[in-house]
Amino acid sequence: VEAEVRMVDRLFAVPAPGSRREGDAPDLERNFLDDLNPESKSSVRAMLEPSLAAAAPESRFQFERHGYFVADQKDHQADKPVYNRTVTLRDSWSKG
Repeated sequence: VEAEVRMVDRLFAVPAPGSRREGDAPDLERNFLDDLNPESKSSVRAMLEPSLAAAAPESRFQFERHGYFVADQKDHQADKPVYNRTVTLRDSWSKG
């Protein structure tokens, strides 16, 4: 069954949003909005096992190799399933 899968990542692109950084001009004032991660939310279309369409809202599942997801509380319907990622899996592939 086709579903919408919402992928959520870190809201901010830096550890301390709005704080000064090395090399900033002395009179520069930073705003935390300048540090928003533009890729913090994305949505993909995915093919899922048919039984996932009938899952109750807020049901939790692990999608292999992608993380843990929950059926959306408001938008999830049997004819239009919507899942939100809650936890990513640790990516150790690039660490070698």
